[in-house]
Amino acid sequence: MPTSVESPNAGVPSEPVRWGGKASAAGTLNLGDLTVNRLGYGAMRITGKGIWGPPANHDASIKTLRRAVELGVNFIDTADSYGPNVSEELIAEALHPYPKGLVIATKGGWERVGPAQWVHNASPKHLREAIDGSLKRLKLDRIDVYQLHVPDPAVSFDASVETLAEAQQQGKIRHVALSNVTLEHLERARKITPIVSVQNRYSFADREWDYLLDHCEKNGIAFIPWAPLGQNREAHDLVEKIAKDLLATPLQVALAWLLRRSPVVLPIPGTSSPTHVEENIAAAALKLPDAAFKQLSAVTPPHASLR
Repeated sequence: MPTSVESPNAGVPSEPVRWGGKASAAGTLNLGDLTVNRLGYGAMRITGKGIWGPPANHDASIKTLRRAVELGVNFIDTADSYGPNVSEELIAEALHPYPKGLVIATKGGWERVGPAQWVHNASPKHLREAIDGSLKRLKLDRIDVYQLHVPDPAVSFDASVETLAEAQQQGKIRHVALSNVTLEHLERARKITPIVSVQNRYSFADREWDYLLDHCEKNGIAFIPWAPLGQNREAHDLVEKIAKDLLATPLQVALAWLLRRSPVVLPIPGTSSPTHVEENIAAAALKLPDAAFKQLSAVTPPHASLR
């Protein structure tokens, strides 16, 4: 009997997956004692151009946040530097009083001083002020997940994490998390306090942090990827071909790959369009055929220094 070879088109849906669907179709994962659907929403893009100032279309940003929650998103990722402050303020305006089970994760330690400009500041003094500021803007008594946005080269990493652990003991934050870190950073932090998630740049086309994701999976730590399409043009050509075959969008395919890559992956696609948030969330129900998953997994991305 001849061996069957699966086509990249095997399992192609007869109807587009672009519309409809709920975030719950992606399954769930745990952030400490919190359970969330495994497709979240990143709230960076609801601010102005260059992640600076208010959005060009305030009503669209509000509608996008509300639509995401209507479609089952119960994990929203933001930061005090998005705007700055604007993203957190819009989340509170759109969603407060918050529905039961909604988890809002924010970050501190990376300041926004102008359009497309970032400045490190993870000193204990600044982090204490940042936590208090986020509590006020988000209208919360306690932040469910608070992430160190990025290690500060001018500040002791341990001192930054110890400050978050102190705020946790004070009841200001529920769980501590990290962003833009190495495996060494993660393990140093875990000696100070439990870490529920790591947020790093990662996609099918950008797998520099593969080993860190594997480490998180082994240790029951959620991995939150940002930049889900990466920067690799050749890889984009491939995902566009697969998306066409599956009657899906390239971002839906990229998100479906992330969801299949590991059960601890929690994608957070962002947009300021209610229509696009519907398209993104529909990816929760997109099941990649084995051949398509293998093709995307086989992409060899260039080193970050060559981008």
